[in-house]
Amino acid sequence: MAKFNSEWIVQPHGMLEPVAEGLWTVAGSIVMPLGRFPRRMTVIALAAGGIAVWSPIALDEAQMARIDALGPVRALIVPNQGHRLDIRPWKARYPQARVIAPPSAREGVAEAVPVDATGDVLHDPAIAFALVAGTRADEFALTVTRAEGTTLILNDILSNVRHPQGLGAHIMARLLGFGVKRPRTSRPVRRMFVADPAAVAAQFRDWADRPDLRRIIVSHGDVIGDGAAAALRRAAADF
Repeated sequence: MAKFNSEWIVQPHGMLEPVAEGLWTVAGSIVMPLGRFPRRMTVIALAAGGIAVWSPIALDEAQMARIDALGPVRALIVPNQGHRLDIRPWKARYPQARVIAPPSAREGVAEAVPVDATGDVLHDPAIAFALVAGTRADEFALTVTRAEGTTLILNDILSNVRHPQGLGAHIMARLLGFGVKRPRTSRPVRRMFVADPAAVAAQFRDWADRPDLRRIIVSHGDVIGDGAAAALRRAAADF
C-alpha cells in the first residue's frame, strides 16, 4: 500500500498550466534515488462554481494561490489507492472538499482521510466518471467535454514518461515500460492491476473512437495532444 503524508510536503513541480477551457494541470515529481519520477495533478472547473482536483499534489504557496483564485475546492479525487500521498494535507487545508475514491480504493484511502463518495457526485454534465474496464483494482477515468472537444483524464493505466529526470528515473522508466518512446501501460500496472487485458484494450479503443477526443492527461508523464486516438489504439494493440 502506498504511503501518505501527514504534513504539507512540497516536492519539485512546475507551474499550473491551462490546457483547455476550465482545465489546468501541473507537472510535479517524486524525488527518488538518483532521479525524479514525474507525477501530475489536474484541476477542473465545475459548472456550478468551484473546482475539483484530480490526484492532488502539495504545491508551493505561489501555485496554491493561483488554485485558490479559481474558486472554492469542492472535490478531491483520488483516482486509485496508490495516489493518496498528499490527500491528508489537502483535506486539512480544504475541509469542506468532498473526497472521492473508487469503490475498492475506499478502505485504503480512508486510512488517510474519510471518503465521502465512490462515484460521481459532481453533478456536472460536462464531466463523466468511469471505472477503467478490465482492472483488478478500481481506477477512475474522467472525460471532460468543453466547446473545443473532450479531454480524457487517466491515472496509472497509461503512462507517457518521455523525459525521466536522472539516472534512476531513466532506468526505471525504460525497464518498466513507462512510455519513454510512446504512451504505454507499464509493466507493473499490467502485472498488478490488469485482470482482463482484452477488456482494457477494448476500453482504450472505445475512448479512441470518440470523434471529439482532443487530448489525454495522464498522472505520470506528458500530456498527449496530437495523435491521442492513435496513441490509445497502439496501446490497446500491446495487449
